[in-house]
Amino acid sequence: MTHTPAIETWRTLLDPAKSWVLFGHDTCVILVRPDGDLADQATTLLREYGPVHPGTPAGDFDTIELRDAPGWVVTGHHPDILTYVAPDELDDHDHLVVGLHGRSKRDQDGHDLAVVHVEDKRA
Repeated sequence: MTHTPAIETWRTLLDPAKSWVLFGHDTCVILVRPDGDLADQATTLLREYGPVHPGTPAGDFDTIELRDAPGWVVTGHHPDILTYVAPDELDDHDHLVVGLHGRSKRDQDGHDLAVVHVEDKRA
C-alpha cells in the first residue's frame, strides 16, 4: 500500500516549516517542538492520544472540510494529531459519518503505531 497521496496531501495542508510524522491509517502528528528521534516522539504522543475511549475527551472529534485538497481532516482531543479522510473512502460524506470514520482511523493508528513517513524540517 502506497502512502504517497496522503503524504502529498499533508504537505499541501501543513506549514512547510513544520516537522510531522504520518502513521499507517493517515493520522498525522505535528511536532511543535521536534527533538531527537521524530518517529519515537510522535509514537509517544499517538500512543497516549490516539486510542478512542467513548464518553471521554478521547472520543471527541470534529470534522473539517478541506479547501486546498479533496476530503476532510478529523481532529481529536490533541490539537497536533489529525487524521485525513479521502472522499473515496466513504460513500456517505455526511460530516458525522466522516468524523466517526476518521476517529476510527486515529484509534487504529493509536494501537498499531506504524510510522510510514517522517517529515523532518529541523534546521
